[in-house]
Amino acid sequence: MFEINTPELFNEIKNILEEARANTYKSVNTHIIDAYWQIGKIIVGAQDGNKTAEYGSGLLLELSKKLQNEYGKGFDQSNLRRMRQFYLQFENRDTLCHELSWSHYRILMKVENVDARTFYIDECTKSRWSVRELGRQVNTFYYERLLSSQDKKAVEEHMKTHSEELTSKDIIKDPYVLEFLGIEKYEKLLEKDLEAELISHLAEFLLELGRGFSFVGRQKRFYIDGENFFIDLAFYNYILKCFVLIDLKMGPLAHQDIGQMQMYVNYYTREMMNEGDNTPIGIILCSDKSDAIVKYTLPEDNKQIFASKYMPYLPSEEEFAKELKRERELLETDRVLKNQL
Repeated sequence: MFEINTPELFNEIKNILEEARANTYKSVNTHIIDAYWQIGKIIVGAQDGNKTAEYGSGLLLELSKKLQNEYGKGFDQSNLRRMRQFYLQFENRDTLCHELSWSHYRILMKVENVDARTFYIDECTKSRWSVRELGRQVNTFYYERLLSSQDKKAVEEHMKTHSEELTSKDIIKDPYVLEFLGIEKYEKLLEKDLEAELISHLAEFLLELGRGFSFVGRQKRFYIDGENFFIDLAFYNYILKCFVLIDLKMGPLAHQDIGQMQMYVNYYTREMMNEGDNTPIGIILCSDKSDAIVKYTLPEDNKQIFASKYMPYLPSEEEFAKELKRERELLETDRVLKNQL
């Protein structure tokens, strides 16, 4: 008589069923995406290719009545308009990503900028964002914040090529949006309170940091000449293959804060790096900063130390447009000064 390892047998069967379920979902999803695209194409064709939403509204009303009688509420006028828009935004059928669901595409169709939409599709696929996660990234201007980072050319090139070769400047955002903490717009917090909130919402914070981040620890202590030093938050990015150190600052950023982060990065570079690691990155996350102080404290070829503002609430489009305008004006000033030299 032989013994049966029931837990092992159960897990083996479970894996088979889970894989079958996943494959079934992918197959069904592929057919749904294709069907909605074809329906959109037929509607646009019946409207003589006219791309204005008002044109042919009577056709949509008539179609929706018949389709709802046969197939249910999923074919009301609003959904038929979405299918029509789906085809118009993705006329090249070969560009459709069947790893994304119809709910993903409903969010993507709200993104008017074609480059931004392509970026979100790429990131969503690689990072396996849920519908909720994609919605948050779009609503917090993830693409625009990356473009407002220090090295716009590198980020834009990444958008075009979808390269896996990311650099530190490709992933740093400014600002970071921490609306998931539930902090009121003008609420005052201590640094330790902000740190505790970020740890309590670690999954959301990792999503905001971006692709490839894993949490290492908080208040990472090290000694130099008998003195204790503490790094607020430490992460490792497996794409960049380096440690990412974060220091939290509630008040305005000072040049001493940048010097302190430089010491943290130097320590990790010399004492904590493993074989195959790249040099660590330091991010000072602050409530306010002077771009001039950052500029003249750090070397021009800086690739390791970054200062980014955090916003504890979801910015309005007007607020975000103001941030981008300020950033563009700073870049233009730099360009003019360099030309004068």
